[in-house]
Amino acid sequence: MTATAAKKKSTRKYSPSASKNVETEMKEMKKGTLKSGKSGKKVTDPKQAIAIGLSKARKEGKKVPPPKES
Repeated sequence: MTATAAKKKSTRKYSPSASKNVETEMKEMKKGTLKSGKSGKKVTDPKQAIAIGLSKARKEGKKVPPPKES
């Protein structure tokens, strides 16, 4: 196998600028300053912090896939 064939293809789902949004939200969550929507409760779940970061990135028009339908 060649070096290029051995490398895994990058399947980035969102842009680097969107990942900066997620990184910022994660830092806020760890500090304890991240609040959720209308209720204003403190966010403690990392998955929720990621979702908030991606949501903000979507609102800013960054490349992010649409949210999953449940």
